This record gives sequence, structure tokens and C-alpha cells, in this order.
Amino acid sequence: MKIELNENELVQKSIAYLKKQYGEDTVRMDIRKNAVVNGNGVLEVDCTVSIAGDHSDWTKWFSFKNGSVTGMRWSPR
Repeated sequence: MKIELNENELVQKSIAYLKKQYGEDTVRMDIRKNAVVNGNGVLEVDCTVSIAGDHSDWTKWFSFKNGSVTGMRWSPR
């Protein structure tokens, strides 16, 4: 099955994943590399997140399968 997601939809799914899994509020998210094709692949972003008002900067790699985020790696910036 072919799943078409535009970059805005990928970002929104990534933001929702951060909120649900980690309680992070996204302040900013910029795409570095979009390798998601037909709903599968990796979206690499630079982002700033906030937890309880404390901000931190990260590079994050969101893994997508069938149009959903299935996991994430991260590295501080």
C-alpha cells in the first residue's frame, strides 16, 4: 500500500510522538533530511524542545513505518 505524507504531516506526527512518549513540547523543528518514501524511512530534524519551561536543542531521527512513527534516536546539539 502506498502512503503519501507531505513534510508538514511528517513533522506533525513527529511532534505528537515527542509529546506522547516524552512529554516534550516542540518549540521549533527544522527538517535536515527527509528519507521517508511511501510512509517508510527516516526523517532527520533539528529541533528545540521544552519540558517544564527548560529548553534544549537536539538532532533527532524519527523512524516511520506505514505512515506512523515507530521509534526515534537523538543527539544533543
